[in-house]
Amino acid sequence: MSQIVVPTDTPGFEIVRPVPVMGETDGSHAEVRYTNVRVPLTNVLGEAGGGFRIAQRRLGPGRIHHCMRWLGQMQRAFEIMVEYSLHREAYGSTLSEKQTVQNWIADSYVEIQAARLLTLNAAAKIDSGDEARVEISAIKFFGAKVLHDVIDRAIQVHGARGVSGDTPLEGMYRGARAARIYDGPDETHRMVVSRRILQSFKAGNGWDFGV
Repeated sequence: MSQIVVPTDTPGFEIVRPVPVMGETDGSHAEVRYTNVRVPLTNVLGEAGGGFRIAQRRLGPGRIHHCMRWLGQMQRAFEIMVEYSLHREAYGSTLSEKQTVQNWIADSYVEIQAARLLTLNAAAKIDSGDEARVEISAIKFFGAKVLHDVIDRAIQVHGARGVSGDTPLEGMYRGARAARIYDGPDETHRMVVSRRILQSFKAGNGWDFGV
């Protein structure tokens, strides 16, 4: 597989239609058709056949970028949830006094901290020159789940208001669902983690958690 630069004014290049994705309609995703498109050999990125390698080199740091952005979203949803619970009253007391809401707050705090530390660990591995395949895959699927769960709890605390446009939560929720698919679905990343660990054990090395 090779990667090739195709300028959008090349004859035969056609944007058929924008593809709406989880509420986005601004055309950031599109269906593209190539009809007898030709470009010079100089438009090949890197060496011929090296396209997959280029993609993989981008994906590692790209996935870390997603996870860092998700941490900001998690914390924002967490803050919205906690602040609302402190003043919204139901059945004679604030939501913050309800045990279920308290459990959601505690669970969200722990999960956000775990995701944050996993992300920092993966980033440190990359900075040291390590490929960090296991660490990146681990935080990609774990971070996506935490993102979804924290936002989901925040919506539940808000009730009907949480799914309205009066808070940013409904938009955040749509984005969180897509996170489990782009740059590799959860299932693929779980497979990467388990395969690498199993290979290490089969080689008699066990697994170093780096503690």
